[in-house]
Parts: sequence; C-alpha cells; structure tokens
Amino acid sequence: MQLEMLISSVNAVPAELTTKMNIQCDAVLVNQCDMDADESFTQQNRTVRVFSRNERGVGKSRNLALKHAQGDILLFSDEDIVYKDGYVSLILDEFEKHPEAELLLFNVEVCPERKTYWNEGFFRVKWYNCGRYPAYSIAVRKEALDRSKVKYSELFGGGAKYSNGEDSLFLKECADSGIKMYATDVVIGREEARESTWFHGYTEKFFFDRGVLFAFLYGGLAWIWALRFVCTKKEMLQGEIKRKQAYRLIKAGIKQGKAEKNLLKG
Repeated sequence: MQLEMLISSVNAVPAELTTKMNIQCDAVLVNQCDMDADESFTQQNRTVRVFSRNERGVGKSRNLALKHAQGDILLFSDEDIVYKDGYVSLILDEFEKHPEAELLLFNVEVCPERKTYWNEGFFRVKWYNCGRYPAYSIAVRKEALDRSKVKYSELFGGGAKYSNGEDSLFLKECADSGIKMYATDVVIGREEARESTWFHGYTEKFFFDRGVLFAFLYGGLAWIWALRFVCTKKEMLQGEIKRKQAYRLIKAGIKQGKAEKNLLKG
C-alpha cells in the first residue's frame, strides 16, 4: 500500500511548508492563494504535486485534493501539523493490522485548549460519536471513498458560508455510506498552535452556524441536539449571549439549514 497526504494550506511556500511538516511520503498540496497554477517538485525522493488556486474554502480545497489523489491510503492534513519520524509506517501498519477498517482516526497531539478528542485503545466509530474528530486525524482507503462518492461539504469551514463542522459532516456521510470507521491510539504527529481561521468567539454567528450544521447532521432530531448543546456547553455561555438567546439562534440556524438542504436537493 502507498500512503499519500492531502494537505490544505493558505498562502504557503510549498517546499518550505512540506519541510516544516516533516513530510515523508507523496503528497497533494492545495494552496489557496492569489494565483492559479499547477506544479510539482521532489523532496527526499517524494513527489509533491501543488495546485495553487485563487479561491477560498477548506471544503473546496479538500475536494480538489481528492480529485487528484492517487494513493491507496489518503491522509488528510493541515499546514499546522508536524509529523513524527516514521509516521508513514505507523499508518500503513495499522491498516495492515486491521483489514476491517476502511477509515482510521489517529491521535495528534494538540494544546489543551484545542483538544477535542484523544483515543484510548482501538474502537468502532459511528455517526453518533464521530463529531469530535478533525480532518488531520483521518486516514482512509481510497477505494472506500471512490465507492461511496463522499466529498467534503463546501458550505462549512474556513472560507465558507458557515463557520465550521465540515469534518463532522464528512465523517457522518462516510458512516451513512457504509464506510467502516475505527479510532486508534497510535500517535502520528503534533499540532503547532496558531490563530483559528474560523473561530472568533461565541458570537451570534457561532450559534446560528451551529444550528445550520445540526440540521445537516441530525435532520429531524436537530432540536434535541440543540437543547443538549446549550445545556452542556456552559463554557460557551459565560459572555453576553445567554442560554435562551443561544437556543433561539441555534433554532434559527436549524431552520436555515433545512432550507439549505432543500436547495441542494433541488
């Protein structure tokens, strides 16, 4: 099996970025910048194909990388991840050990305030427990994605109409399409702290956009998840926005999300 990385970046210097990230396999690098150009270069006997595009949106970036992907195993990545030596073997060995797994979610070390998950052991992941995983944890068999035809939503994430949630939605659609997903405690790298491209505090937009996402993730059960969200996420409700207001914003977002889904179906 061959591992290939799918890297999303903004205004990067490609060779400098791949060196900083400690890339040790072939890669597709989509660089959102102010020009349109395709190029490739060799680094430590590995081929990096670069697609520079004058457009924004992390979903567009990841879908373009998927369009040009060639590897047997595809590893999603962001420009702020630094990989440990030997990560290629760690990933491929884990897929060899678990032929039943079509998608694996690996551990990546992050600073405590950005930590959304940490896998302990090896276990099955389904639609209801996949929402906490970021793209850079995901490695997937290309044949499974080709079969399912799952792509990234271009409505959500940095540079898109709605703030975030593209990774949760991608994994939910993978689960719905029958892709067998598992989490593993294997650590493949670490995240370097940087300013978020989408998070600007617990604002009205944050809660409204969360409602839009819930409509896509949970359909008719979105209001239950909205209620659970405002009842359990107390750290988000310490500022000017109170629980009732947050709930109203999320419900308005759910309504908007249903409209967006209808437009996509139409």
